[in-house]
Amino acid sequence: MIYLDDRQEKYKVDEDFIKQVKNAIDFSLKKEGVSVPYEVSLLFVDNEEIRKINSDNRGIDKETDVLSFPMLDFPKDKVYKDVYLNHSFDATFLDGEELVLGDIVLSLEKAMEQSKEFNHSFLREACYLVVHSVLHLLGYDHMDEEEKKVMREREEEVLDELNIKRD
Repeated sequence: MIYLDDRQEKYKVDEDFIKQVKNAIDFSLKKEGVSVPYEVSLLFVDNEEIRKINSDNRGIDKETDVLSFPMLDFPKDKVYKDVYLNHSFDATFLDGEELVLGDIVLSLEKAMEQSKEFNHSFLREACYLVVHSVLHLLGYDHMDEEEKKVMREREEEVLDELNIKRD
């Protein structure tokens, strides 16, 4: 289940946009081997709101494009020993009948700015950011070059399979 909360007014998002963003989340999880019912919260905000959340939660008083708040901890060595994870979750990971993965906070304002900067569609940028965030929820990171390479390859692989191309 993907819970969506649109708390911004700068960009009107239609049902097709929401469907495609949710599909990117769902497909990313399936690609990573998540085969149990799951819960992810997706919050659309503007730059001012994401700056506040970033400041409150990370002590970084500036806007960003997307924030991930994972509910599960993954051992660092488990994530990068094999290039890609095959996530399997038994009942100990479930909250009731669902795997609660965490929250994604996406600044649609920043996504629009970056789509123009990188010369591709708003949809492509938003989907890229949610795929990026899903991978964070599953333990991926990009703090060193090896991690970054693995994560970037996985992001592009997922987007390619979804046929969400750079324009």
